[in-house]
Amino acid sequence: MLRIDRTANGTTVFFRLSGRIGFEELAELEAQIKSETEKHIVLDLKDVVLLDLDAVKSLDRFEMQRVELTNAPVYIRAWIESERERLRMERDEIGPSNKKSN
Repeated sequence: MLRIDRTANGTTVFFRLSGRIGFEELAELEAQIKSETEKHIVLDLKDVVLLDLDAVKSLDRFEMQRVELTNAPVYIRAWIESERERLRMERDEIGPSNKKSN
């Protein structure tokens, strides 16, 4: 179960996340992020205790969309970076110079 606490300070919106983030909880989190148009969004991950691969991929995508991740436990940050590197290596392997000609 994921708990999402929202606070705002001017043009910045903070979402403090606690509990577990899995595939089932991502839709609600994404909806709340999307509802905050033209605001700086910060996700506080200090109290996240468990997440799955879908959550890691979503956090990476959020960060690429300029959502700030703060207080991420070391294992979460490492997992995000590992997944980012894995995707980069996959892209490099199937890049234009590595495609087979027919």
